[in-house]
Amino acid sequence: MPDDVLAIDEVMASVTPSGAPAAEGAEAAAGSDEAAKKKKIKVKSAVHAPSGIAHVDATFNNTKVYISDLRGNVLTWCSAGRLGFKGSKKSTAYVAQQVATDAGKRAAAMGVKEVQVRINGPGAGRESAVRGIAAAGLEITALEDITPVPHNGCRPPKRRRI
Repeated sequence: MPDDVLAIDEVMASVTPSGAPAAEGAEAAAGSDEAAKKKKIKVKSAVHAPSGIAHVDATFNNTKVYISDLRGNVLTWCSAGRLGFKGSKKSTAYVAQQVATDAGKRAAAMGVKEVQVRINGPGAGRESAVRGIAAAGLEITALEDITPVPHNGCRPPKRRRI
């Protein structure tokens, strides 16, 4: 090899993690260690969960979709407000489909391939959200409605005496 060409190992050894060439001397080495500590940012690790649970919360005012692993730990989520919709637009079926598609794509990027869908609430986006999850490329293995239903309701108020 010619003298002016360095081997890749020599080049990598002379470059610090920050990308700048290594400086000579003990003071520069101590400063680069501090800089490396400051620049460390904790990144959420890519969780590989091939199957999960999609929780669809369809209220009268909003639609939220959470996708979790089988233990219930949330992997990703999306709501109408996160996509930039405001006011009465958040409660529409179209927005519910957009929300579910966005959450499904984020989950697919994390390795989720199939989901069980659990729907909660009386909102307009119930069916649209399920279509959006399927449109994101996730396979739906089960569909369950977990909306709480009163068996006899609350006790009525006392009878009015006039």
